[in-house]
Amino acid sequence: MRVPAGLRHRLTGPRHLLTVSRWWRGAAAVLAGALPALAFPAPGLWWFAYVALVPWLLLIRSARDGRWAALDGWLGGTGFMLAVHHWLMPSLTVFIVVLAALLGLLWAPWGFLVRSLLGGPGAGAPSPRRATAALAVLPSGWLMVELVRSWQGLGGPWGVLGSSQWQVPMGLRLASVGGVWLVSLVVVAVNVAVTVLLVSRPARTPVVAAVLAGAVAVGALWAWAPRQEKAGRARIAVVQPGVVEGPDARFARSETLTRSLAGRDVDLVVWGESSVGSDLTARPDLAARIASLSRAVGADILVNVDARRADRPGIFKSSVLVGPDGPTGDRYDKMRLVPFGEYIPARSLLGWATSVGKAAGEDRRRGTTPVVMTLPDGLRIGPLVCFESAFPDMSRHLVREGARLVVAQSSTSSFQHSWAPAQHASLAALRAAETGRPAVHATLTGISAVYGPDGERIGHWLGTERSTAAVYDVPLAEGSTLYLRFGDWAVYAALLVVAAYGALVGRRSFRRPAPEPPVPPARTARASRERPVH
Repeated sequence: MRVPAGLRHRLTGPRHLLTVSRWWRGAAAVLAGALPALAFPAPGLWWFAYVALVPWLLLIRSARDGRWAALDGWLGGTGFMLAVHHWLMPSLTVFIVVLAALLGLLWAPWGFLVRSLLGGPGAGAPSPRRATAALAVLPSGWLMVELVRSWQGLGGPWGVLGSSQWQVPMGLRLASVGGVWLVSLVVVAVNVAVTVLLVSRPARTPVVAAVLAGAVAVGALWAWAPRQEKAGRARIAVVQPGVVEGPDARFARSETLTRSLAGRDVDLVVWGESSVGSDLTARPDLAARIASLSRAVGADILVNVDARRADRPGIFKSSVLVGPDGPTGDRYDKMRLVPFGEYIPARSLLGWATSVGKAAGEDRRRGTTPVVMTLPDGLRIGPLVCFESAFPDMSRHLVREGARLVVAQSSTSSFQHSWAPAQHASLAALRAAETGRPAVHATLTGISAVYGPDGERIGHWLGTERSTAAVYDVPLAEGSTLYLRFGDWAVYAALLVVAAYGALVGRRSFRRPAPEPPVPPARTARASRERPVH
């Protein structure tokens, strides 16, 4: 069948080819943005983080103008958000795409920044000056994106690029100096350096020099940064009941596993998030059963209650310490709730999310104050609940208030066969390294994990197939890491770099003279429109 000439022109003409090119470029941007997710658990290709951004950077620098670069940044950011949160799809369904696209917009300015430093007309090689500046400005710009999206209302700091280095000794050492933020800066800087080495021969010498200087600085941090002094040990038991249907059956299974710890000389028993489905004030029978367990084991038990409170309205998620005589009075109410999972932001506008996924039917109530609890032997612990372990500032605050052990109670049972349990379990390693204090990550259904003061793994993970109680000999430590002392200084330094670059660009734009209007060519009698010269 012959295709009419007009239709053939529409299918093969320049406009159609441009449309096809746009679709392919957009798909490439989404895919390139998703690649860094492979560096996180469960794939765990930590080394890939140092080159994972290179395809995305190469794509952005080839953009024909700043608007296309911003579009590449947005689409890549959308791909990244989808990849690191893909396990939420069964719960949020199509809504996860909307959320990823909204959060992906944060990378649009970063895309513009990438092109301004690494690209340009024809995507020629960046000059040595621009390439060197890119090594500082682009990682700082990336960190600004991570900082904004780490706000609890936007989903928190899940998938921060630096957290991919949770099992790398050098990465943990950097975290003790500047938190996970400093690790992100280093990882992005390496990606930028690799990109420059690929595209700019003139800039290779200064970039290599900058990389060597950075390596020397990292080595100096490794050698001279303060190390924590070991100061005693604590025997911590983690009770992981596994997949059990219903709160009563879960409680009974946890009870059985806890009784098996009798005679093992533990200092604390930790149950996972939502391990108790009723408020202990309203159910004194449950409180008495837990107190009986405490007497049998010879240690206090930290349980987690997800229930409507008897003394105030609403549902709270609370860490409650129970001793031989019942609840000790130490209670921590979760402060940072999971958007859509535990509350609906602007429910009057977004309440429809409950009809397309497993969003919270009723908002949980927030706690107001961090709590440090004291055990009978004097050990002070700082409890966190669920994804609060992703926030560096929360564990830092607890340790500054005197906690010698950070305990995170979690449950990822809704995402049992996804990457979520492994990703969540890895975060406690960063919190331990940042604060110089051991961290326990106890879950209902796995993965549970324990880390020492340097972020090193203690014992084995309890995988998602396990239903058990495990005891860990956890080394305690004293002293202060640089991150514990100075906090988020890496974030403030990155903010200064971005502000300085913005001021420099603005100053140049202000000083650049406005282009003069074009002057029409003078017409003469011999070269006029009416009498052209042949």
